[in-house]
Amino acid sequence: MVENRQISISKPTLPRYARLPVNRCSLPAIILGSLTFQMHPVALHLDGVLALHSELFNDFVVIDNNKERAENFRDYMCSSFLLDDLEAAGLEKNGRRWRGKADYLRMLRGWLFDANSTEAAVLKSWVESRFGLLARNHNGSLSDFSSNNYLKYLSERSQGLYNTNALEAQFDLLFSYCQYEVQRQFSGQTHIVLYRGTNRIDDYEILKQLDKHRFILLLNNLNSFTSQRERADEFGDYILEVKIPLSKILYLPGLLPGILKGENEFLVIGGVYEVALNVL
Repeated sequence: MVENRQISISKPTLPRYARLPVNRCSLPAIILGSLTFQMHPVALHLDGVLALHSELFNDFVVIDNNKERAENFRDYMCSSFLLDDLEAAGLEKNGRRWRGKADYLRMLRGWLFDANSTEAAVLKSWVESRFGLLARNHNGSLSDFSSNNYLKYLSERSQGLYNTNALEAQFDLLFSYCQYEVQRQFSGQTHIVLYRGTNRIDDYEILKQLDKHRFILLLNNLNSFTSQRERADEFGDYILEVKIPLSKILYLPGLLPGILKGENEFLVIGGVYEVALNVL
C-alpha cells in the first residue's frame, strides 16, 4: 500500500515537452511537476493572490466553521468579481454572446459532469498558465501540437474564456481558498492517498515501470481522483492508488457545501507521480 511506505527514489523528471518555461507560481514547473515534489511537497502560492486578497484570509482566521468560511468565500467572490451585477463588471447583456453565467462554479460543474467538456478545457488552460504544466489529454492525446485534436482543444479553451469576467483570476482565488482549507482540515499532513479507476495502464504516459504493480506516470495537468476506493471500482478493472501532495489539490469534496456536490471527487494538479496499480 502506498501509505505504508516511502515513495521510491527514481530519476524520471517532468519532460521538457510537458512544461512551459514560465508560470505564475512560487515554483517552476520542472520542480512542482517532478517526482521529487511528490515525495517532498511544499506549499504552492500563485503570484499576488494572498497579498491582493489578504482581507479574505484574515477573516478566515476567526471563523471556526468550514461552512461559514465557504459562505464567506462565496460572498467575497460575488463582491470582488461583481458576479451578481455583471453589467457593472462590463458585460453587455445585449452583446452577441452573453457569457454572464460563465463563472468559477459553472466551470467546476462542467468538469464534474465531463472532464472533456469546454469548461474542462478552460480549467486545463488555467493550469498551464499558472503552474506551467501542459495539458496532455483532452478528448484524446494532445502530444502532437499540429494535430486536429490539439487545435480543437485550443479552440475550446478560447471559446470558454471569451467574454468572461476575469475567469482565470476567479480560479486563482479558488485554488488559494482550497489550499487554506486543506491546511486547516489536514493539519500536520503533507499527503493524502487517493484512487482512480482505469481499464488500461497503457492509456497513461508511462515514464518508468518499477515492478509489476508500480509505475511512474506523467499524469494530465488536471485529474479527478476519489478518496473512496469502492467508488474508483466503478470506473475500471484496475485502480491507481496515488500518494497525492495536499498542496496540489484544486478542489476537494465539501469545499463548497450546499453549493457544489462532486460525489467525493478531488481535482488534482498533475505532473510526474509514482502510482500503485491494484487489480480488482
